[in-house]
Amino acid sequence: MPELPEVENVVRSIAPYLLGRTIARAEFGSPWVTPGDRDLLARQLQGRRIERVRRHGKFILVDLDRGNLTIHLGMTGKLVANAPRTPYTHGYFELDADAVVVYDDIRQFGSIEWSEGVNPRVAALGPDALTVPPGDFVQGLRSRKTKLKPLLLNQAFVAGLGNIYVDELLFRAKLHPLQIASRISAPGAAELHGVMQRVLQESIAAGGSSISDYVDGEGRKGSFQDLHRVYGREGKPCLDCGAPVVRTVVAQRGTHLCPQCQKRR
Repeated sequence: MPELPEVENVVRSIAPYLLGRTIARAEFGSPWVTPGDRDLLARQLQGRRIERVRRHGKFILVDLDRGNLTIHLGMTGKLVANAPRTPYTHGYFELDADAVVVYDDIRQFGSIEWSEGVNPRVAALGPDALTVPPGDFVQGLRSRKTKLKPLLLNQAFVAGLGNIYVDELLFRAKLHPLQIASRISAPGAAELHGVMQRVLQESIAAGGSSISDYVDGEGRKGSFQDLHRVYGREGKPCLDCGAPVVRTVVAQRGTHLCPQCQKRR
């Protein structure tokens, strides 16, 4: 699933094609991506001017001159400018000046929604992982008597992290995914916040992680997967100590860690 760095790169690359443009026509073809009346959704978007393109967590937020368009890429969603239709095209936006934006989604777990105000799904999210203040993060972490990885995956706690980046930042912070969050010291929690910021920024700079379907808004793959230190490296030597990286299951998610560097405390 595209996580914060991937969605941030989609937003940065797609925004120049959208800002200031008017949606001349929209077309939708999936009852899963766009449940409800798809013709009504198309009419709600027709003639609307795009005023802002931004991100919160894993959601792409397109502010219109009336209402808001919220896009979630799910597992395999792609939002690409001036791309041809494919058998998996489930959203098609014709803009003025002969530009188009295509939403493709093989597995159809993503979503495209219009709302008059803030989308309730976005309103329910916690602070964005890239901008959450250190003090708020530390206080929130140390007040939760729950396991660390499930907490960081909880979008109501902090929005934007998924399996890849939680594994990567916990390895760099030398924390076990099953450690109880409230038992981390204040300096340790502050260090984890700093590691989180660095990992996310490094991945954004590398264009994100292209594990399977992800590309940015211009169809380019990322390269941060080449810099993963534990994710996807089961059985390979830890890049810090040489011990084999192991894969286990935490919160029903495949989890990669170094048992020597990340001892449970």
